[in-house]
Amino acid sequence: MKLWQKNNTNVSKQVEQFTVGNDHEFDLQLAPFDLLGNIAHAKMLETVDLLTKDEAEVLIKELKSIYNSIQNSQFKINEDIEDVHSQIEFLLTKKLGNVGKKIHSARSRNDQVLVDIKLFLRHEIEQLVLTVQSFFELLIEQSEKHKDDLLPGYTHLQLAMPSSFGLWFGAYAESLIDDLVVLKSAYEIVNKNPLGSAAGYGSSFAINRTLTTALLGFDDMHYNVVYAQMSRGKTERIVASAVANIADTLAKLSMDVCLYVNQNFGFISFPAEFTTGSSIMPHKKNPDVFELIRSHCNQIKSLPNEIMLMTTNLPSGYHRDLQLLKQNLFPAFTMLKDCVNVASLMLSNVEIKKDILQDEKYKYLFSVEEVNKLVLQGLPFRDAYKKIGLNIEANNFSYSTALEHTHEGSIGNLMNDKIAINMQSVIDSFQFFKYHKAIEALLNE
Repeated sequence: MKLWQKNNTNVSKQVEQFTVGNDHEFDLQLAPFDLLGNIAHAKMLETVDLLTKDEAEVLIKELKSIYNSIQNSQFKINEDIEDVHSQIEFLLTKKLGNVGKKIHSARSRNDQVLVDIKLFLRHEIEQLVLTVQSFFELLIEQSEKHKDDLLPGYTHLQLAMPSSFGLWFGAYAESLIDDLVVLKSAYEIVNKNPLGSAAGYGSSFAINRTLTTALLGFDDMHYNVVYAQMSRGKTERIVASAVANIADTLAKLSMDVCLYVNQNFGFISFPAEFTTGSSIMPHKKNPDVFELIRSHCNQIKSLPNEIMLMTTNLPSGYHRDLQLLKQNLFPAFTMLKDCVNVASLMLSNVEIKKDILQDEKYKYLFSVEEVNKLVLQGLPFRDAYKKIGLNIEANNFSYSTALEHTHEGSIGNLMNDKIAINMQSVIDSFQFFKYHKAIEALLNE
């Protein structure tokens, strides 16, 4: 069954297989959201007299029944049916006859799939936020636990100044805040209603788009119907950019771990059951998990460019090119959440080496400390810098490993409480409860 088919002409099997591709797989992910859009659409059609009260009631009852079958993993798309939209309309028509055929009044498959994708992305963003929040809390916990464990700091991969595991864990925690700020901006674009834009040029029916916006828990709508259609592709690219930021944070963290676990650094280690070995070298304990996280996240970082190129030079209006975006973007959410979760598992079991900076090979980390001591004694900074530099060149450098860093965000004053408050503020700004309340009402009224 095809929503666009008007006669008994059969499309070439090869053409059909090529155009449908693996859409069934991704459409199953959209199925619950397609049902929500259908229910809201049916309620709206009744208010504009395109459905009678009785017709709307039987349609909504059957739509909720199909929705429940999805929740119970009993829903499938028949092989001879093109997509999830066709499957649901087929089931409605099979059960309700002509009433089932009325559900598609005043809309196109274009705005139908658009609203499905918006609802899907909204759900996935919420799940990602919750996953990141849990990881953030672990990082803050580890930062506090290891705030007194010093660590070499590097610039240009050369010894620079003393750092600490408190600073290291906390840095990635705060990085996630900025990542969620960007994701919140993407969420604001996602949480707009395109339903009613039809094929991108609206409808001659006097539909009520404000009503469906409220019923589906959207914060607003895409008002201009042409732009509503143009938002497809752009929305996915913006979301991909936001997701890529989280992936970038995780990839950088993974690279640090791969360095720090290396024997030449030896700053951290993991229990044997969290590493892998070599088929030829019996001493090996490889950080395969973080190497795979790094690669998966780098792949996710390529998504914005992939989507940009796939939509390059498309004029306004719908184009079948957009169908392919699902297979690039949808799996990224699952992969990124998996990466965050396994990173959480690993860092929950990380073993931190103590007293790293007591080793004399790290003595030049303390050169700035010695410069600052001279400055505090009244020597101008440039003269103090020169004096310590000459001592180093003459192999006459003496130092103390005692540190007095007290300013905001430094080794001795991590400000993790403020960082945690900022993260909670960002998470609260999503206001996911608003759409949950609307969807609950949609399904239960």
